[in-house]
Amino acid sequence: MRYMDVVRAGDGGNPTGASDDDTDHSSGDSLGEGDDNDDYHGEDSHGGSDDSREVVEESDSSEDEVAPRNTIGNVPLEWYKDEEHIGYDLSGKKIKKKERQSKLDSFLASVDDSKNWRKIYDEYNDEEVELTKEETKLIRRLLKGKAPHADFDPYAPYVDWFAWDGAKHPLSNAPEPKRRFIPSKWESKMVLRYVRAIRKGLIKFDDKPKEEPRFYALWDDSTPAERQGLAYIPAPKPKLPGHEESYNPSPEYIPTQEEINSYQLMFEEDRPKFIPKQHTSLRSVPAYEKAVRETFDRCLDLYLCPRVRKKRINIDPESLKPKLPSRKDLKPYPTTCYLEYKGHKGPVTTICTESTGQWIASGSKDGTVRIWEVETGRCLQVWDIGETIEEVAWNPLTEFPILAVAAGQDVFILDTGCGSHEQQKKIEELLHVEPQKATDDSDISASIVNWVRDDRHGGIRLKHFKTVTKVEWHRKGDYLSTLMPSGESQSVLIHQLSKGLTQRIPFKTKGIPVSTAFHPTRSIFFTATKKDVRVYDLLKQKLIKKLEAGVREISSVAIHPGGDNAIVGSKDGKLCWFDMDLSSRPYRVLRCHPKDITGVAYHRSYPLFASCSDDCTAYVFHGMVYSDMNQNPLIVPLEILRGHSSADGRGVLDCKFHPRQPWLFTAGADSLIKLYCH
Repeated sequence: MRYMDVVRAGDGGNPTGASDDDTDHSSGDSLGEGDDNDDYHGEDSHGGSDDSREVVEESDSSEDEVAPRNTIGNVPLEWYKDEEHIGYDLSGKKIKKKERQSKLDSFLASVDDSKNWRKIYDEYNDEEVELTKEETKLIRRLLKGKAPHADFDPYAPYVDWFAWDGAKHPLSNAPEPKRRFIPSKWESKMVLRYVRAIRKGLIKFDDKPKEEPRFYALWDDSTPAERQGLAYIPAPKPKLPGHEESYNPSPEYIPTQEEINSYQLMFEEDRPKFIPKQHTSLRSVPAYEKAVRETFDRCLDLYLCPRVRKKRINIDPESLKPKLPSRKDLKPYPTTCYLEYKGHKGPVTTICTESTGQWIASGSKDGTVRIWEVETGRCLQVWDIGETIEEVAWNPLTEFPILAVAAGQDVFILDTGCGSHEQQKKIEELLHVEPQKATDDSDISASIVNWVRDDRHGGIRLKHFKTVTKVEWHRKGDYLSTLMPSGESQSVLIHQLSKGLTQRIPFKTKGIPVSTAFHPTRSIFFTATKKDVRVYDLLKQKLIKKLEAGVREISSVAIHPGGDNAIVGSKDGKLCWFDMDLSSRPYRVLRCHPKDITGVAYHRSYPLFASCSDDCTAYVFHGMVYSDMNQNPLIVPLEILRGHSSADGRGVLDCKFHPRQPWLFTAGADSLIKLYCH
């Protein structure tokens, strides 16, 4: 009876012990899953229970049931809400209601007593009942939709109590009902309903489908609904004859002999197709010599005339443009000219920034190589080579600030003096040239390049047999490649600085090479010819991929710092972006420059790339490459940098990014170097 009273009291309101939210997690007692076994048995093992009431042994006798304190019977409690009692006892005295605690007192009691969460208020008997652990377990199982007792198995195996084997009679041996042998009254009513619908024409049966006519008059004047064909288009009407086609036209329509002769000098499309002539009578008019030709042209007009009316779709051209992000969201990128480096007397053909970003080297057609301080524009050092400088390239290692210069048939490796005292000692040891040793390797030959000491400029001089146009350092700083376009099979050479050796690449270059590049992270080498870009694996010594640009002539190439993308500039003003994991064809072709593209460059850390051209401009683009292979690169044009002037038909000859800042350096034919900042 006590358990039923508790459940009945819980139906009137939310019992404190039957909700997870009201559980006091600060105490060790809770209605968790562990309460079913561990906590309860743990208390029994200590020999005591925390229940305030005595544990009474269960019995089936009705004498063990506790009589309810409320004696008003099964009537609504609202009738006694204004009274001070809740019934009468056996002696006829009123049973007074207990004073209810305030919310503050109940809160303080719950803080002091860790087992207060088990107590619930029985509104029917007006008393506070503390639940035992068995009762809390039963409530917990009921809230979860389980059976109250844990020993009940809801998934017990099914026991088939009826023995089917050897049964002589079925479960039901009743005779067949009479309704199974009488036609259904409701089915007959439904049949009558269908018959009436067919007679009224509400239900129709098409025995044969309508055949559409296979042929129809092409120039029929009937409406499309009548002939069920294509949209009606009137036949082109022939030109009606005028006064000049009369057999006896007026004199002003008859051309003179001079006009007839002038017709012969005109193009055939512009000549008049009919020349009027005058006849005395209609019988003297000869047969028209172009009658068959004009009849044939008329048939062609009828045959080739469009037969379908096409509805014109008005599309806004702006809606066809791709949705690109705003340029304000893609900052920083170079926009304004901040500094100019003046000192060269001829066009600046090449520039290169040092890996720390403090220095920049430049080469010019006046035969000088200059080292500039980036932030101040101060010229630190000048070398007079005496020949046109084709390429300058800094060593990528910060501990070896040395510079490679290509001029004529020589490559100079110069000590810039920009390092510390310890670095200068290492550079002197590195640039010390020893006599080359004879080897049996056919790829290494002393006859290709001579390594000699250059006392005039303080470095090493590599004497080639053809003009060197390109110098490129490897990422480790010990190897550099040189390019001789007219060197045929030995046009691309790789030099090892630490050993002083020269080796040609073990690949046959097809075509005239124009540029080379090392992969930023892997042992892969790029060779760009005038038509394509070939990708070689230096370890496996084989061709990996061939990138076909589809342009007139390739002029420059740059590799993305990630290594999976490349940009190629051409002499017809096209800039090609290659996604090498996607295809050997360009992912995007940008037609931005009207003249030759002279240089392209990627930024090392920012998603920027640029191109420069002979039109005296440099274009800056946003090129974001995502790590997700399913997402294509995002290319957004950002800025057009102007400021250089043209000299001898040439504009901007080279461009390079600052290694750490979003700055762009441009070298122009006007002997100026400009720095563009954000």
